[in-house]
Amino acid sequence: MKGSKVFFIILRALATAVAAAAGIFILYRFEYLTEMSSLDNIVGLIPAAFVFMAVGALSALIWLKYSRRTAPLAVCLAVLIALLAALFPTALRGNWWVAKIDNSIGSDGDISGYAPFKEDTLAVKLDETPELYLDGDLPVMDGALALYPVYSAVAQTIYDESAYGGEVMFTNTVKAFEALIAGERDVIFSASASAKQRAAAQAAGVELVLTPIGREAFVFVAGKSNPVEGITTRQIRNIYSGKTDKWATLGWREGGRIIAFQRPEGSGSQTGLQGIMKGLPIQAPRPLPSDELIGTNSLMKQISIEWKGVQPALGYTYRFFGNTMYPNPDAKFLKIDGTEPTVENIRNGSYPFTVNFYAITNGAPQGNTKKLIDWLLSEQGQRLIGKTGYVPL
Repeated sequence: MKGSKVFFIILRALATAVAAAAGIFILYRFEYLTEMSSLDNIVGLIPAAFVFMAVGALSALIWLKYSRRTAPLAVCLAVLIALLAALFPTALRGNWWVAKIDNSIGSDGDISGYAPFKEDTLAVKLDETPELYLDGDLPVMDGALALYPVYSAVAQTIYDESAYGGEVMFTNTVKAFEALIAGERDVIFSASASAKQRAAAQAAGVELVLTPIGREAFVFVAGKSNPVEGITTRQIRNIYSGKTDKWATLGWREGGRIIAFQRPEGSGSQTGLQGIMKGLPIQAPRPLPSDELIGTNSLMKQISIEWKGVQPALGYTYRFFGNTMYPNPDAKFLKIDGTEPTVENIRNGSYPFTVNFYAITNGAPQGNTKKLIDWLLSEQGQRLIGKTGYVPL
């Protein structure tokens, strides 16, 4: 009898240790163990609280002496554990709002000024004879908003104007991927493909082939009067996972709440953020402190909003987009881990969020599409990339 009692005590102790180890692993996996000091809001604290409550309830259930008297307590503990487990994904996303909140910002407006073969177009031209000239079967191109100036300049340089029939298109990143997968585009230009876009291609039996053609910086943007000059990768992950909600945690005591704007799902910028988060769930947008802050659908304009005398917004985009296409003198790029997103730092790779951008095809490129991509990788093609304002490979 004594031996049986000792056995069950050891068994319960092992089960409790397993529950505690599971809780520690979950806290470590979602970076609560290492970033506890950065938690500055209740919504961000809830997932950690759920883990502690679940481990405590499970431990109590393990050690409970079962009888008719304790049966209701056992049921309550089991229900509590199941409820905490079911609500944990919602807690990680911070998605507690009854009404749908959308703080994402989409397209920044008209890009017709970069259209090819247009008088006074902003699309750049090479001051030399192109080594490739296509006068028929012109590849149909589409892609990300920020890369429209690149592929428009490509068409203007190597396409025969008399043969041109609108093969340079702009929908947006999401629709461009859909059209490529459906076989309606020959090549699209984007920073990368999101997990959902890769999954959609796989489901359609399509292989996405990504050919790097240039380099760019993924940048974080704040209002010019914001005294914070730089943030770290850890701080970005804490902000967009919901752990950090206040500028005071980053050293700006008067800054109030961080208004962290996001981009639409599937856009090139949102895919860039997901790459930084490395699987860490991105917090659902929280309600803005005032409807007055809803403003325009332009990140580079919205980033300089004022609230209670400060500029509390934070957002992200690509350097060329914010520096050349839609500059805002009342906004600034933040240093990341102490490094500025300069051309030199992008070229030498010292800027942490230096990324390639790609010519993406449905399967291996063929025919004139292959010729176009091969030309982009040539010295002349890379000169065009540089003249556009991006960084060559």
